Amino acid sequence: MSTTARTMSRRELEALQLERLRWTVRHAYENVPLYRRKLGEAGVRPDDIRTLADVRRLPFTTKEDLRQTYPFGMFAVPMAEVRRIHASSGTTGRPTVVGYTAGDLDRWAELIARSLDAAGIRPGMKVHNAYGYGLFTGGLGAHGGIERLGATVIPVSGGQTARQVQLIRDFEPDAILCTPSYLLTIADALEDAGIDPRTTSLTVAVLGAEPWTNRMRAEIERRMHIDAVDIYGLSEVMGPGVASESVTTKDGPHVWEDHFLPEIVDTATGEPVPDGEFGELVFTSLTKEAFPVLRYRTRDLTRLLPGTAYPAMRRIEKITGRNDDMIILRGVNLFPTQIEELVMGIETLTSHFILELTRHGHLDAMTVRIERPPGLDRDTCLAAAEVLAQRIKVHIGTSVDVQVEEPGTLPRSEGKYRRVYDRR
Repeated sequence: MSTTARTMSRRELEALQLERLRWTVRHAYENVPLYRRKLGEAGVRPDDIRTLADVRRLPFTTKEDLRQTYPFGMFAVPMAEVRRIHASSGTTGRPTVVGYTAGDLDRWAELIARSLDAAGIRPGMKVHNAYGYGLFTGGLGAHGGIERLGATVIPVSGGQTARQVQLIRDFEPDAILCTPSYLLTIADALEDAGIDPRTTSLTVAVLGAEPWTNRMRAEIERRMHIDAVDIYGLSEVMGPGVASESVTTKDGPHVWEDHFLPEIVDTATGEPVPDGEFGELVFTSLTKEAFPVLRYRTRDLTRLLPGTAYPAMRRIEKITGRNDDMIILRGVNLFPTQIEELVMGIETLTSHFILELTRHGHLDAMTVRIERPPGLDRDTCLAAAEVLAQRIKVHIGTSVDVQVEEPGTLPRSEGKYRRVYDRR
């Protein structure tokens, strides 16, 4: 399947996309009451979809739509045909529930296998899978693709970091799958155990499930002497494997456009913007049976770029922020990854930091709490903290406090890392 993805022409791809788009719209219209109602309100019927540009006539789908139809109102097949159910954590409201037919699971495994192949993982390699298993799509989704590729899966799941370190030492995996923040936690734990992270058997890490910067990639690759490759996905669209980066280019994830039709829209107006312009990423699924989605607003901010390693498939620029991650501090919009980029640019600071938002009277304030690196004296770290505060002021345009903490005192990632603590 990877060969097809590499050799397919753009013209062949668009013909396939149109055929699958027309099927998806009809499937959703005939089987999902919410879509029948929303398409009716928009004055669109399935036969109105004649070109790929007609996707713009379809109404958007939002996370709120999924919550309003909780738990199974978005399913487009009878429950007897659903072979697996996943769900989000629901920490900000009702969880979003997604379902998969046997065919959906088969295609998902193929797309994960394609993604891992792009990352340089080959049949016969051992893959340490530290994505969380259970209702989260990461662990089981990746698991099926590792086996489909012909690699050996080590289903560790997330957490129990000391055990992760022991298994990496004992089982000698070739590759690891987890969130980027958790891989840094594992690197710290290796060092605490007296092991140089550069000496493990790992050669590649496939990292996703949270925004991360190219500076963090450089830090991971330096500390662990591996290739760090980005994989993208979200449960509402499928899970991991919607898009993936090539280890040969490391220039942003290629969207597997034979299964997902991407758009970029203006975050305020919802109007589509041309390729190359920045905005919110929107997906329409093309092959999903149990849970088709029409123009799902991901809240992820990026832009569409021409394909490189897979010429027919467009890339998304590395996602480093989401609409709902944005912090508004005294009228200035900023994202946690902007702070991360500046932290990573100062050698005497660590990647272990959190952002605390407080309010003093009518004014909002933000404190960057960052750990002192082990072995570095406090005065040197305080001087680096002053440099960080100045760079935040210059590059982002707002004043923050930077507070130095002792090594090991801040929370560690056990999966998806919580960077922001809003105490207002």
